[in-house]
Amino acid sequence: MSQFTHLDETGAARMVDVGAKEVTERVAIARAEVHMLPETLRLLREGGHKKGDVIAVARIAGIQGAKKCSDLIPLCHPLMLNSVKVDFEFDEASSAVAITGQCKVSGKTGVEMEALTAVSVAALTLYDMCKAIDRGMQIRNIGLVEKLGGKSGHWQREDGE
Repeated sequence: MSQFTHLDETGAARMVDVGAKEVTERVAIARAEVHMLPETLRLLREGGHKKGDVIAVARIAGIQGAKKCSDLIPLCHPLMLNSVKVDFEFDEASSAVAITGQCKVSGKTGVEMEALTAVSVAALTLYDMCKAIDRGMQIRNIGLVEKLGGKSGHWQREDGE
């Protein structure tokens, strides 16, 4: 197993030195799910929430979360993101909203944390805006789905989720 990159030889936390790395295009895709009551899902899908377009607000929140990632995760490098996309899919069968976030950068370090932060903040925003009608919502299955670029190349989750 590889050593943790954010720890030095004494075990102290450190920011990884990416100075010698090549600038490459890097992409990361993450996913999260917000499970809720069927009525809550219907309100979101039909835009009937009294707070307005909850999905639009959650999309902007997710994009903002990706942009602020290095302010939230102490050892993340601040990145000049090329793009951030946050998309939502309604899943009637499981009464959930699936959130997918994609981040791209031309840089020396990857954007996995930015994509994970995007979907997490979008999910938290959905919860915040809907909690008055459904406090039992659950945020589940936050994870990296795929990453491309950099020294380690292409990685994709094996279970396809």
